[in-house]
Amino acid sequence: MFQHSAKVLWNQKISPECYKIGLTCPAYYSAAKAGQFVMLLPARQSDPLLRRPFSIHNLSLADGQAEALELLYKVVGKGTAILARRQPGETVDIIGPLGTGFIIPPKASRIHFAAGGIGVAPMVLLASQLLRRNLDVSNCRVFLGGRSRDDLLCRDDFVQMGLKVDTTTDDGSAGDQCLVTHPLELAAAQEVPDLIVACGPMAMLACVIGIAEKHHIPCQISIETRMACGIGACLGCAVEARAETGRYLHACLDGPVFDAADLKLAEGDGLNI
Repeated sequence: MFQHSAKVLWNQKISPECYKIGLTCPAYYSAAKAGQFVMLLPARQSDPLLRRPFSIHNLSLADGQAEALELLYKVVGKGTAILARRQPGETVDIIGPLGTGFIIPPKASRIHFAAGGIGVAPMVLLASQLLRRNLDVSNCRVFLGGRSRDDLLCRDDFVQMGLKVDTTTDDGSAGDQCLVTHPLELAAAQEVPDLIVACGPMAMLACVIGIAEKHHIPCQISIETRMACGIGACLGCAVEARAETGRYLHACLDGPVFDAADLKLAEGDGLNI
């Protein structure tokens, strides 16, 4: 974990509420894993006081060394509104890389990605890193879900990398009108994948865990939660462990990526498609 001042390289609006920002980064980001995150302070002013957590969306490499860090974010409050106004040449303050990332078993070749809305953020880097491992990603499949067409992010990124993409929306404005877990369940029943990886709202993740358990599929999930510090000091990002010990895990240190078997989600446990 290191702190550094990052220069804004680009800051592009990709949907009515979402942006991609490119930032300079030190070479040690080359070792960052998909699923890890950074804590970002968008401006030196004290409002908002606290940093904001963002998944590492992608890395630009030159000769295997990281040169730029890309974040995908949605404008939801003061901090992200300030970030959306940052211009090339301006700076932001970052601590990272933080947390745990996805761990893909060497023999896993058929992987299903499930992402709800902005939960797609860590998945592009994961697909990129699988490609760099020379994995045949044509055996992988991405399930993108959102409330509407505007919430379906990064589809073209996955298609360009050679992954098959299924899209769903709540309002039917794009793809199938259903929950993203519906085609995921159908695909898992037809041909069981080696692994499911998922990131999105808690109710969606609980459903994904139910699907994985039903079909005996290993599953890793990335938890979206509020964080005040990102380093385990505030204990504000606690999630309940599944073991009957009353123990809690913390998304910033133990996660944000967890083995699904380790967690008991607060609501929606089980299969609910």
